[in-house]
Amino acid sequence: MPVISVTRFQADPADAEQVQVQHAALVTAIRTTVPGLTEARLGRLNDETWVGVWRWDSAASLRAARQSVPGTPAAAAAFALARDVTAEDIEVLAEI
Repeated sequence: MPVISVTRFQADPADAEQVQVQHAALVTAIRTTVPGLTEARLGRLNDETWVGVWRWDSAASLRAARQSVPGTPAAAAAFALARDVTAEDIEVLAEI
């Protein structure tokens, strides 16, 4: 069953371009390391508040990524720009 992970974080407005670059690098690194990330989107609610919306093919794929990716250079670089990070995982029950 698919899972959508929604991550909200704050970043300095001066780092906006770098946030986008590091997000893309993190997505590439994850896709290289573990299968299952089917979509990755990054949006901004205002100058400081960002939201990442990632779709996984299963909860198992998300778990595998969370076990293998933290501490990697791509994750460290991406999260160095972020503060006040929160995440929610949504189990997709229906797609209409």
